[in-house]
Parts: sequence; C-alpha cells; structure tokens
Amino acid sequence: MSMIFFACVVRVRDGLPLSASTDFHLNQDFLECRKRLKALSSILARYPSRGTAKGRNLSIHFLSSGDIACMAICSSSYSTIMAFCFLEELRWEFAASYNARSINSASRPYAFIEFDNIIQKVKHHFNSTRGSRAKGSWERVEEELQLQPPVQLQLENTELLNGLSNGGHAGGHVEVAPTYRMQPVTPLGILSLVLNIMCGALNLIRGVHLAEYSFQEDHEGIGNVIAFLLPFLACVFQCYLYLFYSSARKVKTFVLLFCVCSCNIYLYGLRNLWQISFHIGVAFLSSYQILTRQLLEKQPDCGV
Repeated sequence: MSMIFFACVVRVRDGLPLSASTDFHLNQDFLECRKRLKALSSILARYPSRGTAKGRNLSIHFLSSGDIACMAICSSSYSTIMAFCFLEELRWEFAASYNARSINSASRPYAFIEFDNIIQKVKHHFNSTRGSRAKGSWERVEEELQLQPPVQLQLENTELLNGLSNGGHAGGHVEVAPTYRMQPVTPLGILSLVLNIMCGALNLIRGVHLAEYSFQEDHEGIGNVIAFLLPFLACVFQCYLYLFYSSARKVKTFVLLFCVCSCNIYLYGLRNLWQISFHIGVAFLSSYQILTRQLLEKQPDCGV
C-alpha cells in the first residue's frame, strides 16, 4: 500500500529528535527501517538538504533546512515528489510554531512533543486524499528535484550500518519512536482514579437499570439513559488519560469534562444538587490531575 508510515523532526547538528508521529508498527521491515532512520538522523549534517534512502519495501526521505530536518518513512511505491511535498509542509508548520532559539536550547528528546498533533494531521491528509493540498507545490518541488536531485542512499548502506554500531558520539538520546513515560502517580491521583471508578460504576448501574425500564415502558427516557452512559464512558477515558500518554490530551480532557458536566446538569431531577456537585467535582479533580501529570524527562543513557 502506497502511503506515509512515520514522520519526525530532528535537530540537524546532533540528531536530537524534537517531535515524532505516534505510530507503532510491528512489521519487521518497518522496525529495521526505524533503526536506520535513527542512524541517518545522527549524520544528516554530512548530506545535502534533500535525500532518499531506498529499500525494497520502505524508503526514508529527509529534508534539511537550517537547524531542523524533517524525515519520513514511506512505502517504496510512494511518489518521491509527494514525499518531499509532505516534508516541506511539515517544515513550514514546524518553523511557524517554534523559533531558532527554542530549537537550539532544547536539551531533551521530544521537547516539542505536542507538535505530533500537526504531524498526524498532515500525514493523514496526504495519506487519505493523495495530498490534494500539495498540488500547488507539486510543480515547484518537481522542478527543484530535477535541478538538484536528492542524494540517493541505500538502506543497506554500510555507512548507515556503521552509524548504528558507532553512533554513540551522536548522543545516546537519539530515538526514532518516542517512549512516553509519565511522571509517577501521586496519592491525589490515586484518589481521583478511585473516585472516577466509583462515579463510573454509579453511572453504569443507573443507566442500565433505567434502560431496562425505558425500553419496556417509558420510551421517552432514552435521553436519560444516554445521559448516564456518556459520563460512564467519560470516566473510563479520564482514567486512561491519567495513566497513559495520548496526543491532544488537553483537548480530550476538556471535552470529557464538558460531557460529564452537561450530562449531570441534564439529569437534574433524577439527581439532587449534592449528587450533581459530587460527580462534577470528581470530574474537575480528575481533569486537574490529567493536566498536571506531565511526561517524564528522558535522561541520556550516556552510551550504556
């Protein structure tokens, strides 16, 4: 299948990964290609601004500009011109979001992890619509590639293999796919999980009980059933967002909070003010815990 599988932004001088798409494929060819992308990212300063490392099934494309380079893993059948259109759009988006000072001062991998939302949107657009948004730049990129063809590498290139085994000088922090480790769970966080599970259970029990009655006798009560079951799902997802990293966490957190609040207000009459206040209070506590639990900074492994 012709498509873009993975993309990342790295700092050219040392290969420090600044952001990456959250794509996890278990295909052996893809995993091997990621290792070679890691090796290549640490030696990008040696190459021209554009390059392609061709493989039998997968290819790596990179585009360097100033302090950063955008890299992508695509199927070998994917158009080279379209791949560089994708990388160019990614470069413009990143340059519009971060200045040179913040890029140069970045000291830890994936310092701009929030940019993965933009990477996913652009990647999804190019994969789903064949990059119609890039048609305007297609001719320009095609002309540039004809005037200055990208350097051609092979994935089996011995220099890349040496980079895998001798890449310690580039910093042991270089990773191709981010490993998201969260800060330790706090006692208040555990309390929010327990309360969230309790609220979710109460919503599920009330919703199922009301559904049995509504489907048999009161068909107008379906809205109340939905208003119980939606907060149940919201509680489950709040627990997930607290325990595990997810892109666009802030947006998802506020959507879930709004869902819990609006549904409980809708249920006024079936719940009294104290019950509504309790459920909304737990939702606010959980949202606060989600937003304050950040990614754990990854420490360099110093070549170990």
